Amino acid sequence: MRNKTIFAVAIAAGILLSGCSLGEAPPSGVTGGSLAKDSNLEGVKLAVGGKEFTEQLVLCEVAAQALESTGAEVRRSCGLSGTSSVRSALTSGDIDLYWEYTGTGWITHLGQTEPMADPQKLYEAVAKQDEAKNSVTWLKPSQANNTYAVAISHEKAAELHVKTMSDYAALATNDPAAAGFCGAAEFFGRNDGWPGVENAYGFKLPRNNVSELAAGAVYNSIDKAAPCNFGEVFATDGRIEALGLTVLEDDKNYFTPYNPAVSIRTEVIKANPAVGDVLGKVAEALTDETLRQLNAKVDVDGKTPEETAKTWLSEKGFIGA
Repeated sequence: MRNKTIFAVAIAAGILLSGCSLGEAPPSGVTGGSLAKDSNLEGVKLAVGGKEFTEQLVLCEVAAQALESTGAEVRRSCGLSGTSSVRSALTSGDIDLYWEYTGTGWITHLGQTEPMADPQKLYEAVAKQDEAKNSVTWLKPSQANNTYAVAISHEKAAELHVKTMSDYAALATNDPAAAGFCGAAEFFGRNDGWPGVENAYGFKLPRNNVSELAAGAVYNSIDKAAPCNFGEVFATDGRIEALGLTVLEDDKNYFTPYNPAVSIRTEVIKANPAVGDVLGKVAEALTDETLRQLNAKVDVDGKTPEETAKTWLSEKGFIGA
């Protein structure tokens, strides 16, 4: 997954406070709920991993607790540093499963360069190729999509009458100053970032209306409409909810989908097919709004990934209250 600058201090605090740390198995104490009624993983040992940023810390704990509620014995390796580390841990057998993003699977792990905008076709292509080439199985993906997006404050969106990317393209053509855009260096340099946005939507914003900022600074900048009304965001970032930002509809389906799905070693899922049943139900319940709220619980409210995951799973009835 692309590098993401999130509230570093809050994340660090979350890791320290959370039991979801490398190699440790916090006593989550979960009890059976709806997942346990349909699946029994008593006697199954599983190693669950994840990356180091907020959403991954929460998803890692969600998977671990969901599996524990059905009787599995889970060893956690949440918070691994970077995509390559967690992927290597999976393919080497150090972990059995982790949540990966379909766009990351396509571009990073499979080395594909051609964008694929249709989420289902992307998932099917990633799943087919990764299993054939690397013996990695992709479970059912979530509808949530942590892709690139363009956002603006609610107030400015109403003032400028902008709801979609096509609206934004028209504004950029007719009033470039009002369409001022902030983004991070990586976004401006990626073929699937800003250059592709301008090509796909048919506009060219003058260079003096574009500002390059650190990724973490973009959110507050567009909230304050200074120096830009619009900016690059990640669609499930908790700051969208916390700051009251509006995400523009990508009405031409330009951005590559980044749907989270559990990637698992094929030999593990073949031996324990119930794991797919359990985590498939969890994936089905995850939406953009849900992930924004869960991320905000950690980044804004200071909750740990472990308690955030447990509360959500309990509220959904997946585990016992």
